[in-house]
Amino acid sequence: MAGPVVGVIANPVSARDIRRVIAHAGSLQVTDRANIVLRILAGLAAVGIRQVVMMPENAGIRTHLARAMMRAKNTGEARFPDLSFLDMKVTGQAADSAIAARMMRKLEVAAIIVLGGDGTHRVVVSECGDIPIAGVSSGTNNAFPDTREPTVTGLGVGLAVTGVVPASAAFVANKRLEVVINGRREIALVDVAIVEERFVGSRAIWKTEGFRELFVTFAEPGGIGMSSIVGFLAPVKRSSPYGRRVIFARRDSAPTLLMAPIAPGLIEPVGVERIETIDLDKPMPLTVSAGSIALDGEREVTFSEVDSISVTLRNAAFRTIDIAACMAHAAAQGSFVEPVGKQENRQQGGCQ
Repeated sequence: MAGPVVGVIANPVSARDIRRVIAHAGSLQVTDRANIVLRILAGLAAVGIRQVVMMPENAGIRTHLARAMMRAKNTGEARFPDLSFLDMKVTGQAADSAIAARMMRKLEVAAIIVLGGDGTHRVVVSECGDIPIAGVSSGTNNAFPDTREPTVTGLGVGLAVTGVVPASAAFVANKRLEVVINGRREIALVDVAIVEERFVGSRAIWKTEGFRELFVTFAEPGGIGMSSIVGFLAPVKRSSPYGRRVIFARRDSAPTLLMAPIAPGLIEPVGVERIETIDLDKPMPLTVSAGSIALDGEREVTFSEVDSISVTLRNAAFRTIDIAACMAHAAAQGSFVEPVGKQENRQQGGCQ
């Protein structure tokens, strides 16, 4: 079909880790996730997107979508783009999002809208290349994706990829952290945490007495998760050409004791030894010899004295769509204003 194609990756199981139990984190039901996607689709269609391709899943999202879209078509109550699903095997694991992002990259979609938390966005970014992404918060910790009405996200993405908003205003380059472990590369969008436990286990981290070291790309006082520690002490913007590094200390001997929201509903004391500024493209070794590495809040790998590990801050590593800037530009240009005659035709059913 003519015009840009937009990809949608909706993680059906985000926000279902152990932090739901120990920290009262929320969890969206399948119908809620489907409704979010419908609102995204409505926003995309309103600004001219005619084709969307989506990651399949077996949790029930696509069943709800099909039912709602058919009902809307039969009643004439809403307009949506044509929706298709990638031809891929569904496992219910994080690899699904990675495979979907890789396939969308090959399809050369104009943008990918990601429905999930920090972990889902990290997985997508690891495979999407230069394709810009736009995030919709639906995970446990949502430090990276903005909290915004999905309808507006759909509108903003559509405005960006159709060229209504110029690329210089629509697309933003982002920092990320690269962790090299014995030659193998992993990435993080917000933070890399080093903890003393030598196991992956439930993956999510929340026991503050085990925190040893932290690297962040950005940190805001209103953030959640590990980056909130830096946000309270030495905030750093997403656009700043540097990051931060925290060296933790035992709470009973730390020069600074901080209360931080390390997960939704979980505000814990953290002992801080010092905070340093980290420069771009400068590999940094760890200060501890053994433990586990958590990427954007989830433990991914353990290490010991025999492993070689470095952490490097990279700039302009991937692109996102600045939804707020897109909406502001479109409003200033009158993109949402229709001539009176067109409005009358629409009301009379003459506008297709």
